[in-house]
Amino acid sequence: MTYCVAMSLDAGLLFASDSRTNAGVDQIARFSKMRVYARDGERVIVTLSSGNLSITQNVLSTLEQRMRSGESALSLMNAPSMFDIARLVGDALREIKTRDGAYLSQNNIDSSASFLVGGQIRGEPPRLFHVYSEGNFIEATPDTCYFQIGETKYGKPIIDRVVTRSTSLLDATKCTVVSFDSTMRSNISVGLPIDLLVYQADSLRVGLQRRIDETDPYFQMVHTQWGEGLRRVFAQLPDPDWT
Repeated sequence: MTYCVAMSLDAGLLFASDSRTNAGVDQIARFSKMRVYARDGERVIVTLSSGNLSITQNVLSTLEQRMRSGESALSLMNAPSMFDIARLVGDALREIKTRDGAYLSQNNIDSSASFLVGGQIRGEPPRLFHVYSEGNFIEATPDTCYFQIGETKYGKPIIDRVVTRSTSLLDATKCTVVSFDSTMRSNISVGLPIDLLVYQADSLRVGLQRRIDETDPYFQMVHTQWGEGLRRVFAQLPDPDWT
């Protein structure tokens, strides 16, 4: 399992993903689920992936192979809009699932996979898309400014309470770290390290990009203070007087 979240804010975009994959309690491995494709001053594109690892890796490898094939074919590095980027990812996902899906199903292996795709291409604003396992996609809006994929339920409540379109990138980053800490506290299939990328609108270059592991002092501080803060607020709540 995995947990990925991406936010589309007035100030820019934020992307985060864990790095744990597992096929059982004794088969745990780490694979980065974030890919970054950037050309300073022209475009920044970020993908986060969840689901069957062989499917998502083949989708990304297919897209990267087409990038290297030359400028004549539409690719991540020459597509004119983020809409076209989302369509390229969706089409590649359909292609790989059509090729491999039936064989995986014969062995009772789930072939579902999904992507969060966002970034900015010069000439248009930053945009964020959720590409579903079927290859179709939706775009983030001011009313729905973030997407999650993977193990979403534990990290969602804190984001719903804190993040709006006008939230600063710094506050969104802090909220994202709390969201991951809450998810890992309740689900062993999500774990460190966390890949984090913060993109400032119209900069057309990668801003903060960090891998948060077990030794990261900020993550450890959030883990401790968030838990202690919750217990303190709970203790301060009045007892119910229903009887």
